[in-house]
Amino acid sequence: SATSRSKDIADFEGIRDNQLVGYGRVVGLNGTGDDLDDSTFTRQSLIGMLERLGVNVRNTNLDIDNVAAVMVTANLPPFQRQGSRMDVTVSALGTAENLLGGTLLVTPLLGADGEVYAVAQGQVAVGGFVAQGQGATVTKGVPTSGRIPNGGIIEREIGFELNSLQEIKIALRNPDLTTARRVASAINSFLGGGNAARPLDPGTIRLPVPPSYGGDTVSLLTDIEQLQVVPDQPARVVVDEQSGVIVMGQDVRISTVAIAQGNLTIRITETPQVSQPNPFAPAGAATTIVGPDGTVQTAPGGGAVVVPRTEIEIDEGEGNKLGIVDGGVSLQDLVNGLNSLGVGPRDLITILQSIKASGALQAEIEIL
Repeated sequence: SATSRSKDIADFEGIRDNQLVGYGRVVGLNGTGDDLDDSTFTRQSLIGMLERLGVNVRNTNLDIDNVAAVMVTANLPPFQRQGSRMDVTVSALGTAENLLGGTLLVTPLLGADGEVYAVAQGQVAVGGFVAQGQGATVTKGVPTSGRIPNGGIIEREIGFELNSLQEIKIALRNPDLTTARRVASAINSFLGGGNAARPLDPGTIRLPVPPSYGGDTVSLLTDIEQLQVVPDQPARVVVDEQSGVIVMGQDVRISTVAIAQGNLTIRITETPQVSQPNPFAPAGAATTIVGPDGTVQTAPGGGAVVVPRTEIEIDEGEGNKLGIVDGGVSLQDLVNGLNSLGVGPRDLITILQSIKASGALQAEIEIL
């Protein structure tokens, strides 16, 4: 099995991002902003902003369409200092059609505790566009969402002294008992033996800071994250029924089982035909129509008549045969055996669920 670095399969407790959110306004849009009659919050926030700037517009009829209310989101990286910059994402909140060319005004970004940790402002970069004419409209991407690279300035730091920790906890991104024990064993071997690192549960390993690393936890984490570990994974089959995607792990095994798959397909095709009267038939003469079953019908008036023609095809899957998949096969053999039945991804999903129900699939099926 392939080995992975500890930093690729685990995180260190305390080293994490923090999500920020704020409500702001984007101005300078080319007639693609919110409709103030429909977006009441845009009108109220615009009036409040102008009053704070000394402009009284409360008793006036605002009819502008170059302002949009937006939600501003960002992830505050760990150990960022005051004055550092970060990227922010801007998303339309009201009826705005496009944020292209807009500028975000100063927007405070709040954390989960309600405190302001950053302030965002700048030109919105939109990846999509809208081209509209009288007969057609072309839209690429999502023009109501954009980003401002380095548009946020950090105003408050999150206090965390890494070097003062007396112990560290390593959190696995995919909790597993075997993987947790292997990570702990790798750490203990690197430290020269002993049982300093201990798994607390399938997702957490506890490690007291050794005396040789006292006051230098950064060096300890740097050494640990480079250790090579072989992560383990349970036998699992992941099925996405909406898209028909099937993902199977390498340890998926199946007992000997016979599989037959057949579908009843009925295809009905309508090809109506037009029956014309004879070229020299007198006006008002009746038109004779021969039906598909041989019956003769007469249509008065001498005009053209639409004759229905229906073709019905039935496929009962008679060519499909019973197939046997041997037990204890590898993932490749299992895939080849299922593909030999000539079924598509949708039918494979049903087959795997049926094999699981029979008790022959030695794996867990997860439906997305």
